Amino acid sequence: MRPTNLRFPSSAAAPEEGDNSTNRRSRAANGTTGAGSGPLPMLTLPSTIRNNLVATIGEFVGTFLFLFFAFAGTQVANMSAAAVAASPGSPPDPTIVTFISLCFGLSLMANVWAFYRVTGGLFNPCVSTPLNHQTPWARDMDMLVTLALFLVGGLPATRCIAVVIAQLLGGIAAAGVVSGLFPGPLAVNTTLGGNASVVQGLFIEMFLTAELVFVIIMVAVEKHKSTYLAPVAIGVAFTLAELIGVFFTGGSLNPARSLGPAVVNGSFPGYFWIYWVGPALGAIVACGFYVLLKWLRWRECNPGQDWDDVEKLQAERPYTEPEDKAAAATPSPETGRRESSDAVMDAN
Repeated sequence: MRPTNLRFPSSAAAPEEGDNSTNRRSRAANGTTGAGSGPLPMLTLPSTIRNNLVATIGEFVGTFLFLFFAFAGTQVANMSAAAVAASPGSPPDPTIVTFISLCFGLSLMANVWAFYRVTGGLFNPCVSTPLNHQTPWARDMDMLVTLALFLVGGLPATRCIAVVIAQLLGGIAAAGVVSGLFPGPLAVNTTLGGNASVVQGLFIEMFLTAELVFVIIMVAVEKHKSTYLAPVAIGVAFTLAELIGVFFTGGSLNPARSLGPAVVNGSFPGYFWIYWVGPALGAIVACGFYVLLKWLRWRECNPGQDWDDVEKLQAERPYTEPEDKAAAATPSPETGRRESSDAVMDAN
C-alpha cells in the first residue's frame, strides 16, 4: 500500500491511479508515456513498410558496426605474439582478455548510443524475439514479454522477424569483412576454453546474458532521469561479462556474434547450440526476475532515488487537494441559492 504521507512529484517515476492497459495504450499512442516503464519509442510506431524498413536497415548496419569493431579488436588480440605462442592448456593472458573485452564493450556502447534513437539499438536476436504470454499478470501489465526486454505495447511480428534476420546477416557480414580485410585466418570464433565443459559453458553464457539483459531492462526500458546514459551502463555490463566469459566460452551472449564467424570459417563445433540456448535462458531468467519485481511493485519500496531536492520536498509535504478542485467541489452560497431557485421553478 502506498504511504499516505508521501506524494510523488509529477515528474517522478511513480505508479498512477487507474493506470490500466487502456490508459497506457493511449499514452503510448500520444507519445506521453512519462517516466515510468514503457515501450521504446520506435516500438510504438505503426508497423508500416517504411518503419519496418528503417528498423531492418538500422539493425543490420548497427549490428554490422558493433561486431565489425569487436571482431577487428579480437583479431588484433589473437594475432599478437603472446596469443600465438600460447598453448591450448595455458592460463589466460589478462592483457589479451582485457583488450578483447574492451573492444566488445566500447563497440557496443558507441553503436547503441548512435542507434538507440533509430531502432532502439538491439543488435541481438535475444533482445528482439517476442514470446507471447497470455497469463493474467501479462494482460494486467499490458506487456508482451520478449526474450530479453519487457516492451509495453509489443514488437510487431513482421518487424521482429525482419530485425532478427537483419541482425544475423549483420553478424555474418561483419565477420566476412574482417576476414577479408585483416591478414591471417579469422580468429574470432566462440569456442570453449580453460577446460570448461559443455554444461559449464551453457550456464556461463546463461548467467552472463542474464546480467546484461537485466541491466538493459532497468536502465533502458524502465525510464528515469539518466535513461540517456543507458548506453554507458550497457557497455560497462557487457565489458564485465566479457572479462569473465572470453576465456571460457568466447563471451558470446549473442547468437549473431557466434553465427557470423562460424559461417565464414565453416566451423560449427558439436556444442555450438550453447551459444543459442545459453543466451536465451539468460534472457528468460532476467525477464522472470523483472516480472517478480513488477508484481511486488518495486517502485513503491524505495521511491525517489533520482529525485532532486525540490521533488523530495514536494513528496514530504502532506497531500492537500488542489484549490481549483476543492473550489469546484464546494459550491459558493450564491451558486447554492441559484440552484435552489431553479429547482423550485422546475417543480412549479
